[in-house]
Parts: sequence; C-alpha cells; structure tokens
Amino acid sequence: MRRNSTEPLILYEDNHLIIVNKQPGDIVQGDKTGDRPLSDIVKAYVGKRYQKPGAVFLGVVHRLDRPVSGAVIFARTSKALTRLNEMLRQGEIRKTYWAVVKNRPAAESGHLVHHLVRKEALNRSFAYDQPVEGSQRAELNYRVISQSKSFFLLEVELLTGRHHQIRAQLSAMNMPIRGDLKYGYPRSNPGGSIHLHARRLTFIHPVSKILIDVEAMPPQEAVWDAFLSILRQQR
Repeated sequence: MRRNSTEPLILYEDNHLIIVNKQPGDIVQGDKTGDRPLSDIVKAYVGKRYQKPGAVFLGVVHRLDRPVSGAVIFARTSKALTRLNEMLRQGEIRKTYWAVVKNRPAAESGHLVHHLVRKEALNRSFAYDQPVEGSQRAELNYRVISQSKSFFLLEVELLTGRHHQIRAQLSAMNMPIRGDLKYGYPRSNPGGSIHLHARRLTFIHPVSKILIDVEAMPPQEAVWDAFLSILRQQR
C-alpha cells in the first residue's frame, strides 16, 4: 500500500492542532518501510501554507493502523500535544469508528469486554474472555447501523485504546472486518486496505475549550459507497 497523493485531506485546523482524514496505506509515523509518513506530509503542508522557513513542529497524538482510514489528530504546538496526550489517557477524546463485517452480530448492539495480549513478533493481539498474564482490558460499544445484501455496517465506540483492539475484539466475536486477513477474514481487499474507518472525533479543544466534533468520509470505494447510499436512503 503506497500513498499517491502528496496533499493531506484536512478536516480541521487552527493554531494548535490539525485533523486529517488518513487514507488506507498511509503510515502515520515513519517506520522500517522507509515510506513517507503522513506526519511528514502534514509538516510540509503546514510549512507551505503558513510560510514557515525553518523546522515545523508537529506532534503525533495517536495513530491508526496502516490499512485503516479516517480521522487522525496532530498537534501544532507543544502545549496542545501535552494536553491532548493527557486527554487521551483520561478518555476525554471520543472516537467512533465504522466497521464492515460479513457475519451477522449476535445482537444488534452490545458492549464487548476482552483481555488483549499483544504479540510483538506477530504484530497481532489475541483476545481472551478472562485476564491472562500480560493482558490488558479492552472495552468497546457497537451497534448495527446498516446492512446490505452481503455485509453489516457497525458503528463502534472505542472505550479503551489497545493495539489492534477493534480488529481483535470483533474477530473474537466471529465478526472479522472485511479484508482483514490477519484477524480471520478469508480474502484481502485490493491494495491491502481493510474496511475499518475512524469516522468521528469529539472532544473539547485543549486550548480554546470549544467543542470539536469532526467527521471523516470513508474512502471512495464500492462497499463504502454502497453503505453511504443506503444510509442516505434510511434518513
């Protein structure tokens, strides 16, 4: 998965923070692949837009997995970065995701609790019903918001922030996300994306204290487009 565009998709920006709609294939921060990270693309955008001749400060507040799309927050000042990091720790940033799954959920809505163990060598998390050695408690809420002939669209509210949490927890409930081979879906998506999208971020601005409520459109792709059409018809 490689990013073709060199311009970030901006959802919100001010003097202290910038929120970007990450596309599948973007890496938020540099890694061993050597591919250009989204953080560098946003830095270049800020430098150009605000005519900053020197190094641009940009703090990575949180990350999304490479095959995942959606809203990502970057801090433009150290003050905002410190406060946003603390807000994350305190659960003060509400994160809502969309996930497309093949299998019908056992219930139309629910609260899932698992205990996740991260295996670094496999870059994967394993979900258990009870605490085990090295596990971290993981919680989320989900509800079915739409369905097509072949798939179900879930809205997921992330209550804790664990490695691959949504992917691992839905897989543990026999609902692997479309295209997610790592967590049990039988077929990959073109380009290696998965149908998991960070749809919405809601929080109080760390400096101005105004309410920030941002929605990110999913990528232009047949399954996402079909669900957007269905949702419009449901209204």
